[in-house]
Amino acid sequence: MDGFLDYFGSLDPSLFVSALPGNIAQGILWGIMALGVYITFRILNFADLTVDGSFATGGAVTAIMLMNGAPIWVAMLVAFLAGITAGLVTGLLHTLLGIPDILSGILSQIALYPINLHIMNKFSNMSIRVDNYGMVFTSDSEKFNICGLVMSMRDVYTAIIVAAVIAIIIMAVMYWYFGTEQGSAIRATGANPKMAAAQGININIDKIIALALSNGLVAFSGSLLAQYQGFADVNMGRGSIVIGLAAVIIGQVIGEAIFRKNFNFILRLTFVVVGGILYYLVMGVVLWLKMPPEDLKLFTAIIVAIFLAVPYLRGKSKNSFKKVARMNKKIAKLEDESNA
Repeated sequence: MDGFLDYFGSLDPSLFVSALPGNIAQGILWGIMALGVYITFRILNFADLTVDGSFATGGAVTAIMLMNGAPIWVAMLVAFLAGITAGLVTGLLHTLLGIPDILSGILSQIALYPINLHIMNKFSNMSIRVDNYGMVFTSDSEKFNICGLVMSMRDVYTAIIVAAVIAIIIMAVMYWYFGTEQGSAIRATGANPKMAAAQGININIDKIIALALSNGLVAFSGSLLAQYQGFADVNMGRGSIVIGLAAVIIGQVIGEAIFRKNFNFILRLTFVVVGGILYYLVMGVVLWLKMPPEDLKLFTAIIVAIFLAVPYLRGKSKNSFKKVARMNKKIAKLEDESNA
């Protein structure tokens, strides 16, 4: 008993509160990455594991281009294009060569590891401090650069605002795009490929486009995270698919619980980012509780498993025999009252 009291007495709430802004900023960044995962996982119904590699590709491209004097907006654009290329490769492996979706993503992910090393001149880690390079997004308390205008970065709250604005723009573009004819074709391909093909939709082309856009967005998020943390690492994307899925699932479960039948497409996109924030807040709680950092992946798996189980258990409870028995009992009671 004394041990528990000593443990909880050693926890400082102010440390958790001070870490909240940083957790929120990272949550938004990973929420942007999760929007890319949402395209393949929910819209296309494609289990794409390329993202573990393409996320690091975005950071690697950004770092090497900044070190070679490229403007930050050019570096971010090239990072986005590099992610698109990675998604194209996965799509071609799947559609042209007939490789299953999971295996095609794994092959691209494995291939991207040495490619990312070559991009960074065989260095596994590259520092890109804001003192040396103008950046759009950073957590450093020095400066950041928007459209060539250098502004002071007093605290992480500015980083949150910049990340939120970028996320809102991306969600608005996605909402518009998936309402177009091509976007609707991609959604139809994910919902029912055979029916989509019967309607004259080229489902292979739509798969390739969706995978390209997804990994382009993931790489763009990797570019932002590299700027935020001040370095790019060849392993920075390891486990990103789990974090992306966690954000998507957490956002879906909470959004459906709040809005139910009114949970439309724009709200789904919004709650993907919200899911990323909530995920990192939970990770902040885990770290604040002084859990071993090496067990974070374990806690991630537990969190994802819990939120994956919620829709299943909720649906099971709605269709359970107990509920049917209760309804029959109520009907019988009403009939008895009416007969009386």
